[in-house]
Amino acid sequence: MARILLVDGYNVIRSSHLYDYLDNPDHSGREAGLNAVREALISDVAAFSRGYYDVTIVFDGGGNPVPQPRYQNLAGIKVVFSRAGASADSVIERLAMEARERDDEVLVVSSDANLQWTVMGGKVTRMSAAGFERELKRSTSVLGDDIRSSSGSGKMTLASRIDPKVALALEAMVKGDKL
Repeated sequence: MARILLVDGYNVIRSSHLYDYLDNPDHSGREAGLNAVREALISDVAAFSRGYYDVTIVFDGGGNPVPQPRYQNLAGIKVVFSRAGASADSVIERLAMEARERDDEVLVVSSDANLQWTVMGGKVTRMSAAGFERELKRSTSVLGDDIRSSSGSGKMTLASRIDPKVALALEAMVKGDKL
């Protein structure tokens, strides 16, 4: 059984205050600002999920010039832009129903009441964008504490997160030494 997190991307961006500072046109224009907001959300959700969830963030693809949905995989997160003429809600509904049929645990993040009521049932639960904002803040706070305590500098590197014995073994492998 999988644990799935489905996030209504633009709903979370519009409903929370986490991304207000990014959602302003800068020298590059409105699209660059929107890209920065989406990237920040993807990064935050990746840090929040930490491999616990199979995550899909769905954005309305109103400006999608092709009739098919666009899929990307960024930071271990599936990012979907709905096809032209379809809403993110319809994509999330379909993904939630498919997961429910597989008996997977699903958490849907959206403040859209219609979407919340449509997906409920089985092992599908829902969380509002405001609730998710609180969880993101809590997880980034905990992650920040983990980073500071493990590296002392606040910079998260692979070397600061792996066991020293494993680091030595990896170094020996790179040098071609026998273990």
